[in-house]
Amino acid sequence: MKDSALIHQFLEAQSAELNAARNTLLAYERDLRDFCTHLGKTGLLQATRDDLEQYLNDLEQRGLSRATRARRLSAAKQIFRFLFEEGLRSDNPSLKIRGPARGKSLPKTLSHDDVDRLLAQSQIHGRTEDDRLRNHCLMQILYATGLRVTELVTLPASALRGDPQLVLVRGKGGKERMVPLTPTARKVGQAWLARRDALEEEAAQQTGSKPSRYLFPSRGKEGHLTRVRFYTLIKEIARDGGVPPHLVTPHRIRHAFATHLLAGGADLRVIQTLLGHADIATTEIYTHILDERLKSLVLDHHPLATLKPDRSGKT
Repeated sequence: MKDSALIHQFLEAQSAELNAARNTLLAYERDLRDFCTHLGKTGLLQATRDDLEQYLNDLEQRGLSRATRARRLSAAKQIFRFLFEEGLRSDNPSLKIRGPARGKSLPKTLSHDDVDRLLAQSQIHGRTEDDRLRNHCLMQILYATGLRVTELVTLPASALRGDPQLVLVRGKGGKERMVPLTPTARKVGQAWLARRDALEEEAAQQTGSKPSRYLFPSRGKEGHLTRVRFYTLIKEIARDGGVPPHLVTPHRIRHAFATHLLAGGADLRVIQTLLGHADIATTEIYTHILDERLKSLVLDHHPLATLKPDRSGKT
């Protein structure tokens, strides 16, 4: 059986049994195809432990990060386990292989001032009034809820119907959660929803097309604003708003949402629920961000943090 067919079977199982998200499946497919390219004619059914170790060495020689190497090893381990459990292999060559430990770097976040600049700039960024209203709505909802970028761009228009205080979000694995909207996000959201409905009705009358189900529709294949376009958009807003673009990503605003809530006294379990984390340990990383900030605050501002020379001239 060809490797492409084995990968297809594996992805189908991940989707059916674990309800894996589309982006997760795409990542698995990319990583496994790279592994199979390395294997060449050997293939997944004949690959040995040495083949897998050589692949890891190759990844390191390519200069890939520890996180990328660890992720690709994880994908290989997953498919070898699948092949073994399905009886397509009599052994699992990946059992005793350990990959590079993931670095424990803290997630990067943004200051309150940075976020304020982004929100202010989003109100005036865009070629038309409609673009500016949509862009402001995107940024307000993103910071108000801490949504993942896919969750944001695929929000249905029905999510804001009736001016709700809570929005129903479908997250990873199809899991649903409720997240509250700030008064400003609600106000901007209702303004955009009304304008969006008018634009969709106008387009339907002119072309005979059905109105989009998405809050942020697009005429592209996916029917909604894409992740790539929003990524580009947020960089433009950062640049024009005086925030270094390399510091700003949709996910970093998600980090800012969580960090600012925690700094304001929010309970960690509440933040876990809002972010849609399955494990509280994932959310606990934000406590370490605050620890580092508090440490910096003391070292920068405490009068005894900087050693001063005494009367003898010694420090």
